[in-house]
Amino acid sequence: MALSAADLQRRHQLEGAPDPFPSLVDDTSVKPRASPSNGTIDTESPEAFPSLAPAAPAGNKPAASAWSAAAGPRIKPTASKQPVVSDTFVLSSIDLSAAGKDGKPTSLGEVIRQVQAQHKVKLDVSTNQKSRQTTFYLRAESKKELDKAKRSLLALLSPVVSLVLNAPASTIPTIIGAKGATLKQVRDQTGVRIDIPRRDTLAPANGHGNGAPVDPSRTATPLPGTPVDGDEEEEPTIPITITGPQPLAYEAQALLNDIIASKRSRTTQRVRDIPEHVLPFILPRRKAFEEAANGGDITLSLNAPAREITVSGDREAVTRVIESIKSAVDYFTTETISLKLSLPKRQHRLLTGKNAEEIMTQARCSVILPKPEEASEEIVLWGKANDVGLGVQAVMEKANSAYIHEFPLPGPLNVSRQFLTYMVRVDYAKTLSAANLGVQVFTPPLSALDRATAINVDIVGDKPKVDAAVSQLSALIGKLYGATKEVQIDWLLHRIINSNKNAKKIKAFHDAHNVLVFFPPESAEQSFVLLVYDPTSPNASPSPLEKSKSLEDVEKELLKLARDAADVKTQTIEVEKKWHDAVVGRNGTTLNAIIGEDKTLSIKFGAEAGQASEDYILVRGISADVDRAVAEIRKIVEDAKNEAIVSSYSTEFEIDREYVGRIVGAGGASVNKLRDTLGVKIDFSDEGEEKDKEGGKKKKAAHLKSKVKIVGRKENVEEAKRRIQAQAERLADETSEVLKIPHQYHSSLIGQSGKYVIRLEEKYGVKITFPRESSADGEGKTRESLKPDEVLIKGGKKGVAQAKQELLDAVEFEKESNNVVKFTVPARSVARILGKAGSTINEIKDTSNVQIDVDKSPDDKDNASISIRGTKKAIAEAKAAILTISDQVAEETTATVEVPSRFHRTIIGAGGQGLKDLIARCGGPADQRAQAGLIRFPRQGEPGDEVRLRGEPKLVAKLKTELEKVVGDLKDRVVLGVDVPVAQHRALIGRGGQHLNELQNRTGAQIQFPGSRSYAQIGEPENAADLAGVDPANLVKVSGPRAAAEKAIAELKAQIKPPAPEGVTGTIIVPLKYHYAVSQQGNLFRQLRSSGVHVEQSVLPSKPAVPPQPASQGAGATARIDDPDTTNGATADAQWQVVSNYQDTEEGESEWTLKARDQAGLDRALKLIKEGLEHAQKMTHVGFLTLPDRSLFPRIVGAKGSNVARLRNESGADITVSHEDSTIVIVGSESAIVAAKDAILKMTASGGGPRRGGRRDN
Repeated sequence: MALSAADLQRRHQLEGAPDPFPSLVDDTSVKPRASPSNGTIDTESPEAFPSLAPAAPAGNKPAASAWSAAAGPRIKPTASKQPVVSDTFVLSSIDLSAAGKDGKPTSLGEVIRQVQAQHKVKLDVSTNQKSRQTTFYLRAESKKELDKAKRSLLALLSPVVSLVLNAPASTIPTIIGAKGATLKQVRDQTGVRIDIPRRDTLAPANGHGNGAPVDPSRTATPLPGTPVDGDEEEEPTIPITITGPQPLAYEAQALLNDIIASKRSRTTQRVRDIPEHVLPFILPRRKAFEEAANGGDITLSLNAPAREITVSGDREAVTRVIESIKSAVDYFTTETISLKLSLPKRQHRLLTGKNAEEIMTQARCSVILPKPEEASEEIVLWGKANDVGLGVQAVMEKANSAYIHEFPLPGPLNVSRQFLTYMVRVDYAKTLSAANLGVQVFTPPLSALDRATAINVDIVGDKPKVDAAVSQLSALIGKLYGATKEVQIDWLLHRIINSNKNAKKIKAFHDAHNVLVFFPPESAEQSFVLLVYDPTSPNASPSPLEKSKSLEDVEKELLKLARDAADVKTQTIEVEKKWHDAVVGRNGTTLNAIIGEDKTLSIKFGAEAGQASEDYILVRGISADVDRAVAEIRKIVEDAKNEAIVSSYSTEFEIDREYVGRIVGAGGASVNKLRDTLGVKIDFSDEGEEKDKEGGKKKKAAHLKSKVKIVGRKENVEEAKRRIQAQAERLADETSEVLKIPHQYHSSLIGQSGKYVIRLEEKYGVKITFPRESSADGEGKTRESLKPDEVLIKGGKKGVAQAKQELLDAVEFEKESNNVVKFTVPARSVARILGKAGSTINEIKDTSNVQIDVDKSPDDKDNASISIRGTKKAIAEAKAAILTISDQVAEETTATVEVPSRFHRTIIGAGGQGLKDLIARCGGPADQRAQAGLIRFPRQGEPGDEVRLRGEPKLVAKLKTELEKVVGDLKDRVVLGVDVPVAQHRALIGRGGQHLNELQNRTGAQIQFPGSRSYAQIGEPENAADLAGVDPANLVKVSGPRAAAEKAIAELKAQIKPPAPEGVTGTIIVPLKYHYAVSQQGNLFRQLRSSGVHVEQSVLPSKPAVPPQPASQGAGATARIDDPDTTNGATADAQWQVVSNYQDTEEGESEWTLKARDQAGLDRALKLIKEGLEHAQKMTHVGFLTLPDRSLFPRIVGAKGSNVARLRNESGADITVSHEDSTIVIVGSESAIVAAKDAILKMTASGGGPRRGGRRDN
């Protein structure tokens, strides 16, 4: 909360001044704090308050005091259009000791004149000589100017003081704020200098702050929020120095105190080291502790391992809750006694978690168990004397509440450890519990294995389920025997071997060898890797040899990876303990940098290094990394020893004061970044800067200098100096220029999202500022005061000149291409100009490359304003296009036709085709865009029967006449139904609706078949009563004029085919072995279908039509072509093989059912089948004739199969010429197939084909 000047004076013993904001009409006097006189001050007295106005001419009435009522109002209401704000304050002493120095005004009068000139305020001053107090009365047009003038006066007339405020360290971030915003606000409001030292420059709060030598091993000042010993988080304070005029310095101090108070209204306290046996009694009392807060905002949290409770929230509420917790801890510490019991270790499992809470609830006792890795079986029961007996009973009940099986892992201890490691790593306990619901499996912690003499797995639950789990675990152990192996590999190499680089290799071990690889946790620093032959894999082999071989193969691969990784060494270096912190660094940052990202180094300090003295550091890891780390540690230690010398280098130089703000950056961002980057301390000496700003006329910028002091390492200091001086030189080269550019071109020069102006800024390294709209208080949003037609360019001289030239060129281009023409069109033509969804106006824009804005003015409803922006030629083209459309609309007429809504869909037609045909009949345009808008039906959902016509008068008249005619026809329309068998609908409609369209065109009626889109909408037929028994699927609706509908129905009935008469059926039995011979490979069925006979078969054969061709035989072949007279031509290479046709045929019969239209057709079909059966009985043999050359096949087949057909007729055998190989299959009687074979060979021999010396069977 900001304090007034009077509040600050009273707070800091500056009382004695009157109310700093007295009423202009209330003359109540102010009593000084320590005044020698008891009288009151007369504010009307000219002696007490002499006027500063010029003396009146001689003889006139003495001038009245400026504060007197007789003086009248000094501020006339009509003096200014804006409201006038005023303020007063009183100074008990004025300090002008520095007058005349550094350009400051030398007297009070000069100060007043300077403030009035700088801040546009009216200022009256009166001095009370008795109390030596001066009252200042200020008036200004805005509160902002008034506050500036008031701060300027206080800065020039008050003594400069320095105040030190000790702020808690945790409040510093709040005081500074995000990016320094809060601190900057306090500085801007008060105009004082506020210095907050860097934390690393503070003396440690450990008793060595007075120059005594500091031991680095002692505890340094903790960071904010770090708890220290004690119940509350006490923290160090940071001294904040406030320097400035006395009243403003006190105001800044009050503002900072308010920030600190708001931050410190909340606190965090802890109750630590609660006895282990008392903590279970405290936890159930959480609700009582929350009630102790009395409604205060608190948060309770428990750190069970540390046995502490943390309370955060409102300070008073936290204090009450902490006292309540401590009281409860003291009570239970005093009132409880202990009783020791001995229970087998396995039963301890049943006294933890939920069971322990139930013991507390039932018996009000807590149970303390030994750690799992301890061998002790003794438990301690705590409770009140009256409750211990009940507690023993509850403990024994819980300890025996479940069956526990202690399963010892077999084998030597190292093998048992391998089994347990595998079970823990694959979470086998969870798997076993999931497979046996209600069973809990407990494994000992891996950390306890080093001291264990036996390793047991405890299985808890119902005995039958436990027995099942034990059986399952035993089976796993049996598979693990001989399936595990440990490989010794230095733990520092584990990270390298198990890196992403080798991930595929390690995964491949399981894929190729069925071996899992388990690396120990890095924190364990164990130098062995466990290999397990996966017992759960379906590919796992039960053979011990196979397991051993797989493990050995993987071991070799792992050792090879370890050898490839690196060699490991250990080196111990002597470093005094006090320098260990320098090696570790703040929060371990330096140590992390030394170890590196791969973390293949181990660095131990002091006692952990295994040396007798703590002045050692042990480094272990890969040789190259160890050498590097040792060198870095030695350098860090050497640098730490010489830190005072290395970091004490400083340099000072001057830069122009006007550049300091730009170099420091907003909220100190730039200089802080430089400090953090180079690790140096940078100070700008700006003492008296505020007075220089407010006092006197400004000197030339060249004479105002600021001193810069940089402290740190020499090379870093020099680099920081170079960067600051380079930035100052760039700023010195900076110039600015204001361009006069009409405001109408600004948006085009800036571009969308500023892309054009940003490109210029980046290209020339300048800052370009356009004026913005003023805010509500009249202040522009830009720092620079720019008129609406001004553009400011800042930057280097060369860049400013180039950016200026390009901007002016762009303005000239905009003047040429940014012409604007405005004109009006009738408001009724706007819709046509815009088009559907803006299509017409967008086309004009794209074609003419202009911008078009259409504005309908509410004042002129008959006309609309159109603005076109672009080049003159483009504007003329676009304007002509718009006026053409407007003129067309002006010549148009409109008309309406009443069309019942039930006819709308019929008139419009499918896809609007009905409307297109209607317009075409009236001589309208064929272009769809021109047709749009000619006829407008009400939109779907809109009530009404009115159809609007708009267009050229003659066309509108024709459309209206045609529409009325169509409506008349539709009103005369009737709907009649006709029974048409659904099976004939497709034929009547025709492909693509061809037959239907022709019928509708001939008759003038509309025909709707069931299933069509408009079938349900056409209504019920008038003759529905006559069609009551007709199947709805057969009912066809015909609509239109009655004569047309009746004509269409007559044609439909004429086209309906009479139903086919019921056919006759017959059956015949066909043996399956004759199926293919009778059916003639399907030809018989096709022949019968063409005669109207359909055949259905009860069973189909599963075997092929002919037996397979026998394999080529040697000398024993019986049916070879080996006669001497067949050795000519290609026949010498032919192979002939004969087998019985039905020697391995399928047994059984199939019943063929024949359906024919009449008895004659059925008889013919039966006759053909019987002839086929007789023919099939004669086809007893199959001959396979294999020719060496397929090129002879066309001669054998003949034109369109003529030769084959002739051979079939002559021999009586079926001949099949293969399309895939060189074999011809001949089926028939033995004599028939021989005759066919001889004929074929004769045919090929006469062809004189080339002799090929093919094979011949002997």
